[in-house]
Amino acid sequence: MQRDFCARGGYADTAGLDISLLRAIIPNVKSLLDAFRAEGLPVIFTREGHLPDLSDCTAAKLERSKRAGAPIGSVGPLGRLLIRGEYGQDMVDDLAPVVGERVIDKPGYSAFPHTELQDVLSQKNIQQLIITGVTTEVCVHSTLRDAVDRGYRCMTISDACASPYPNLHQAALEMIGVEGGIFGVVADTATVVAALGAAKAK
Repeated sequence: MQRDFCARGGYADTAGLDISLLRAIIPNVKSLLDAFRAEGLPVIFTREGHLPDLSDCTAAKLERSKRAGAPIGSVGPLGRLLIRGEYGQDMVDDLAPVVGERVIDKPGYSAFPHTELQDVLSQKNIQQLIITGVTTEVCVHSTLRDAVDRGYRCMTISDACASPYPNLHQAALEMIGVEGGIFGVVADTATVVAALGAAKAK
């Protein structure tokens, strides 16, 4: 939920995507954050972004960003697009990490390759992931598929994920449940928050 995807002047906005659809899920993600924090459950943020010299950005990815009209590394109102340390690469204010929460920078769409995510999960003995964010069909699905292949049980939160393309968002969610839940399960924010509340009551 980075500014480069969810704020005016960021990468997605510069590329001509409808960021209002991406911003619409902010309250739901916030509700989930509040519920997880109240239970003392681990929260891990991931941020797509590249080193300032673009040495970790493949030529193919850079070419795609140029075709989209938002070249990675170019200067925008929020700083250089998708560059680590720039204002636009950080989380939107409403969803800022709190002290002690891990923030993992990733150069690709999945949060696993070339990052410490696998080590962090192993150290905490985490075996189930609840996934939120943007965009559903790209970074969310890439991370989800990678996690499933690594043996994690996954739940994707339908109304805490979003895409500028509603048809792709819906298709990405529908893919999860085929063949008995090949990529895990889908739930909504209210169900998860209620389940956490019920567990606390017990």
